[in-house]
Amino acid sequence: MNSLSAANIKFCFDIFRELRRMKKNVFYSPLSISAAMGMLLLGLKGNTASQVKKVVCDKPGEFHSQFHALLEEINKPNDDYSLAIANSLYGNQTFPFLQSYLDCVEKLYQASPESMDFSQAPEESREKINAWVEDQTNEKIKELFPAGTIDASTILVLVNAIYFKGKWAMEFKRENTKKALFRTNKDTSTSVQMMTQKDYFNMGYIQECQGKIIELPYTNNHLSMLVLLPTETDGLEKLEEELTSEKLMEWMSPENMTKKEVILRFPRFKLEQTYSLGPTLEAMGMRDIFDAQRADFSGMTSHKGLSVSTILHKSFVEVNEEGTEAAAATGIAVGLSASLAEEFNCNQPFLFFIRDNKSKNLLFCGRVVAP
Repeated sequence: MNSLSAANIKFCFDIFRELRRMKKNVFYSPLSISAAMGMLLLGLKGNTASQVKKVVCDKPGEFHSQFHALLEEINKPNDDYSLAIANSLYGNQTFPFLQSYLDCVEKLYQASPESMDFSQAPEESREKINAWVEDQTNEKIKELFPAGTIDASTILVLVNAIYFKGKWAMEFKRENTKKALFRTNKDTSTSVQMMTQKDYFNMGYIQECQGKIIELPYTNNHLSMLVLLPTETDGLEKLEEELTSEKLMEWMSPENMTKKEVILRFPRFKLEQTYSLGPTLEAMGMRDIFDAQRADFSGMTSHKGLSVSTILHKSFVEVNEEGTEAAAATGIAVGLSASLAEEFNCNQPFLFFIRDNKSKNLLFCGRVVAP
């Protein structure tokens, strides 16, 4: 595991600690957010830069170069899954970017910051930014910025959007999907379409917080979804309180999991979330970037008085039965006879992570409390 993936996992949990307070579904991409923060960091100096470094990364030099390599790998055409990341910076045209900054951002992050006329044409600017995001995400992320979020007072807009859809290595058969109850808490249930299959999966037990973990690979094992399921219906809060980046790395390690025959029940779900990340990042320690009096953007522009006015993050994920025809998923039909198969029944709130198995980076983090 390189320093980028370790920093990314830590950043993932720092964000999650803030977002989990909302007590509802959560879905975001720590990798996408930290990529945007990396682009911003290239233009920061002094205490402003120190605050961002403390939150996002320990070793900025390695962070930028490793991100460059990772983005090149992720953005390669791939028939196994759809993964689209859109990152960009838009600054008011009265704050011209330094050419040295533009060159670094384009080289390391595959992004070209643009000057926009926010003061005279805020709505036109908003539409242009939204059109760029929609184009970058194959039309899956629409209207990232709703009307009114960009106005004449906007100075700098930081954009990151991400879309993912993958094919399971072991597909769920549609005929095995049935209506079932999902217990949102001990007293309340909701009806869901529950997918079911019996196959061999890497699975492990987590004794300290009474839960278990399973790895659901996508085609060719380039990516995996890891699901953390508490034993008790109301056990998610305890699991979240116990969870740290170090513990997750330990629980996800091959040493903690063994391949077992599992009867897996997993709900279909679709999550689309939008976050205004300013308050979250400020609570994590990034204060100066939002304050025009204190912010030091001298690595980006020679003008004073620049600050970040908006940081929005929008993400989308859809989970269903789809797999590939070549997948060896034609095994034992579910429920035909008693066996020694383990039960992994996601009929209650759970956490999930989507991981790049080569780099060990977490691309996504989610919490499902109501599919």
